[in-house]
Amino acid sequence: MHIADVLAVPGSAAYFFDDQAAILAGAPRDGLNYSGTPLTPGFEHIRQPAAAVSVLLVLSDGQVAHGDCVSVQYSGVGGRDPLLDGPMLAARIDDEVAPALRGRTVDRYEPFKALLADFAPLGTAAAYGLSQALLDACARANRCTIAQLVQREWGLDIPFKPVPVFAQTGEDRRNGVDKMILKRVDSLPHGLINNLALVGPDGSELVAYVRWVRDRIQALAGDSGYRPILHFDTYATPGLAFDGDLARVTELLLAMEQAARPYALRVEHPVDSGGRAEQIRDFVALRKLLAAAGSSVQIVADEWANTVEDIRAFNRAHAADVIQIKAPDLGPVHDIVDAVLDCRAHGVVAHLGGSCCETERSAQVCVHLALATGADQLLAKPGMGVDEGLSIVRNEMARAIALSHISAS
Repeated sequence: MHIADVLAVPGSAAYFFDDQAAILAGAPRDGLNYSGTPLTPGFEHIRQPAAAVSVLLVLSDGQVAHGDCVSVQYSGVGGRDPLLDGPMLAARIDDEVAPALRGRTVDRYEPFKALLADFAPLGTAAAYGLSQALLDACARANRCTIAQLVQREWGLDIPFKPVPVFAQTGEDRRNGVDKMILKRVDSLPHGLINNLALVGPDGSELVAYVRWVRDRIQALAGDSGYRPILHFDTYATPGLAFDGDLARVTELLLAMEQAARPYALRVEHPVDSGGRAEQIRDFVALRKLLAAAGSSVQIVADEWANTVEDIRAFNRAHAADVIQIKAPDLGPVHDIVDAVLDCRAHGVVAHLGGSCCETERSAQVCVHLALATGADQLLAKPGMGVDEGLSIVRNEMARAIALSHISAS
């Protein structure tokens, strides 16, 4: 089977691209919008609709393989690619990539790694969507699921079983929590702690929110045995609140841990150190301070762990308890697979994450990558509405597991 044609179709992703620098600097809210002047290059507005490009590979037997090029909410910061321009990327795929793909056989994915490397200048969003489509094409040619194809090509023999799901509230930080508890989400709430007002000058606002989440779980779930992991993404606001003082950040994390009990606590990106080496240095120091205090708080790396090489560096340095493998940032799906496997090899929790700015297609492909590699956690995506992302990833996971049982029998 071969690729007969290639279509690149500009479209919409979920949620919005946001100028993180402007928001952290205190851009005022105007309803759902932000007012003020953007600070990050490429932004015309502080908040603008997220874009996507669907890559459709028409195969010689008439089947159509599909992947979506998407980016992340906070593009252009933390070492990430700039904003995704959908029409421009679609035109470049049509002009530069499609001629190189037409006529190629799709019996194996491995040969496409080198070709995708040739198109690296198109950016991580392009690599992400193109590789999804190629992986889907190879799975269709081999009459198997994407998860099964990944296991064949990487020589994996990991039983397919449900991967715990982590959901994010977006700015609806209380109703979103209720949804998650009622639907028994494995890890919650994310919380979008993206400005200093949510932390408070002494950290008390953030501690109070952690305590509210804990109390809400107990109020709605009672003694049912439901024990989610509490995972808060702080976007470096604790470090900003305390001028980078790691001792004071540690004190805040300890207070959050106390407020979260009896639930385990993960805190994502408590400080931003401005570069990969500096981030690793400070995370190593922060983990030592927590260990000396007898804490069980787990530190989650996100920013500056943007590539498989970055993630390997974090893992070798023992700089984080959890790595968010932010799928659109890594780009090609084979790097995502390798990143999960590297985390597993180093005893680091592999959270196959991503962005609210993805699409249902990229989320579905990530489900298969998580199942095939035995990831420890998977983000419910796309969007910030909780229900939609949970439905997409949980249903795709159930279908993929059911199909694996049929093929094994």
